[in-house]
Amino acid sequence: MQFAGVFPGQGSQTLGMLAELSSDNNEIKDTFEEASDLLGKDFWAMVNAEDASDLNQTLNTQPVMLAAGIAVWRIWLAKGGGKPAALAGHSLGEYSALVASGMLGFKDAVTLVDQRASFMQQAVPEGVGGMAAILGLDDDVIVKICAELSTEKGVVEAVNFNSPGQVVIAGGANAVDQAMALMTEAGAKRVIKLPVSVPSHCSLMKPAAVQLEVALNNVKIVSARTPVVQNVAAKTFKDEKGIREALAQQLYKPVLWVDTINALEEKYEVDTIIEFGPGKILFGLNRRINRKLGNICISDNASLEKALKMCNL
Repeated sequence: MQFAGVFPGQGSQTLGMLAELSSDNNEIKDTFEEASDLLGKDFWAMVNAEDASDLNQTLNTQPVMLAAGIAVWRIWLAKGGGKPAALAGHSLGEYSALVASGMLGFKDAVTLVDQRASFMQQAVPEGVGGMAAILGLDDDVIVKICAELSTEKGVVEAVNFNSPGQVVIAGGANAVDQAMALMTEAGAKRVIKLPVSVPSHCSLMKPAAVQLEVALNNVKIVSARTPVVQNVAAKTFKDEKGIREALAQQLYKPVLWVDTINALEEKYEVDTIIEFGPGKILFGLNRRINRKLGNICISDNASLEKALKMCNL
C-alpha cells in the first residue's frame, strides 16, 4: 500500500474529540499540554468543556486543531505506522502536514498558527466578513457570480474547492449574502452560511498575509523529509522560500483541495488516503473527489487499528 497522510483544519473540532484515543495513548494529552504551555491556555480543558464557545474561537481553534492532528500522528509513529509517500493538510491542516514532514518544528508551528489566527481576526473584525458553502452548483457558475458581485457589492470570492459540487465562498458579509441569494436562484441544491468569525482565503486577508510573511521569516524550515502538497497550487515546493510564500498566500488564495487529492494520486502514486485527526470532514470530501482511493480517518482506537492493518503492520 502506498498512502498519503492528510490533516484536517478549522471546522473539524468538536467537544470531547479524541477522548477514546487519549485514554490509551499519552501522546494526546502530552501534545495538548505542550501547546498549552507555549500559549498559556488549557486547550485540553476547552476540548472537554461543556460549552464549545471557547473551542470555536479562531484564536483557540487553530492551535487546538494543530495539536489534535500532531497528537494522532505521534500515536501513529509510536505504533510503528508506515511512512507516507506524501502529506497534505486542508487550510490550517497544512501546518500539521509540515510538522509531520519534519520541515517545521511543532513549537514553531504552534506559535505561527496563534499569530495567524490573530492576524486574520485583526484584518477583518468579527461580523464584517462571512463565508458560505455552496452545494450542487457548477464551479464556473459560482466563480462567475462572485466575479460579477465583487465589482458592485464588495469582495466575495470562491475560496475552497473542496469536492465536486462543494465550493465555499468568502468575503464581506453583505456581498456573501447577495451571492448566496443569486446562487440559490442559479440552481444550487443547498446554500449554507458558515458560523465563522473571519472570511478565510479571500483577498480581504491580504493584510494578514503580509504580517504572517514576516512571522514566517522568523522560523526555521528545513529540507523536506516527506513531500507536502500545498493548497495554493496543489504542488510541492522544495525550497524554503516557496514553502513560506505558499503559506502566506494561503490566507488570501483558494484552497485547491480537489487538485491536491488528485495530485497525491497522480504524482506520488498513492492508493490510500489516511486522515490524521478528529472528525471525518476530509474523509467525506476525499470520497467524493476520488472513489478509487482507499480512505480512512484515524479518530479512535478502532480506526487506528484498521489503518495499521491496512499498512500490513
